[in-house]
Amino acid sequence: MARLRAPDGCPWDREQTFDTIRKYTLEETYEVFDAIERRDFPHLAEELGDLLLQVLFYAEMAANEGHFTIADVLDHLNRKLIRRHPHVFGEEASRAAGNQASVDSNAENSTQVLRNWEEIKAAEKAAANKAEDSRLDSVNRGLPALAEAAKLGSKAAKSGFDWPNWRDLLPKIAEETAELEVEANANPSDKQRVESELGDLLFTAVNLARHLGVDAEMALRGCNLRFRQRFAEMERTASGPLEELSPAELEDLWSNAKKTLAKAKIEP
Repeated sequence: MARLRAPDGCPWDREQTFDTIRKYTLEETYEVFDAIERRDFPHLAEELGDLLLQVLFYAEMAANEGHFTIADVLDHLNRKLIRRHPHVFGEEASRAAGNQASVDSNAENSTQVLRNWEEIKAAEKAAANKAEDSRLDSVNRGLPALAEAAKLGSKAAKSGFDWPNWRDLLPKIAEETAELEVEANANPSDKQRVESELGDLLFTAVNLARHLGVDAEMALRGCNLRFRQRFAEMERTASGPLEELSPAELEDLWSNAKKTLAKAKIEP
């Protein structure tokens, strides 16, 4: 990467900035997800390399600008792992790495470990004077929207602001759907208001997933995969190009595709 960013290196690599590389980081992350879901380990090795390249790219750009180096990145990571795992590396090593919280260094199960992790993390923020105006400030704004929505709902729930049961969200989804319908009918050209109502509906759906113990991101990815498989089956069995078929014929193809894939147990 240093060679690529050098004066006599690659013109494209030299032109990149933190802002231009961001979209590739997200893309490579999802390609890692895809390889994991398909258990394609040879491909996963390649995709992890592509993801690691993003880290190297950011570190090299930061080094070029005098901010930090890849060695600093690794040092921060090593210290954090030691600091937040006193039950593994020992309390003395954890404190030497910056831990200022009083936790159980003899944690024996994942619940105790996670409690220690959160307490140590909170002490780190306090030491860095990262005061939060709201408890929701601890939720990373840079998360994918579905993940952010789930974490916001979970954080709010800890203060008692939540629906008692998943069934209570069903009328709320109906309510948000009705509000979206009203807005889309009354102001179809006002995309900002329509977007706002659609956002409310999606937020409620994510919280329904949270109450059901389902990860909304994984649920949607599963749905996307099923759609791909069913659509491909429609293309395979259609008597001609899909765009030349009637809505009724397309619906029949879709129904048959669902039945065929379910019978063959191809769908996840």
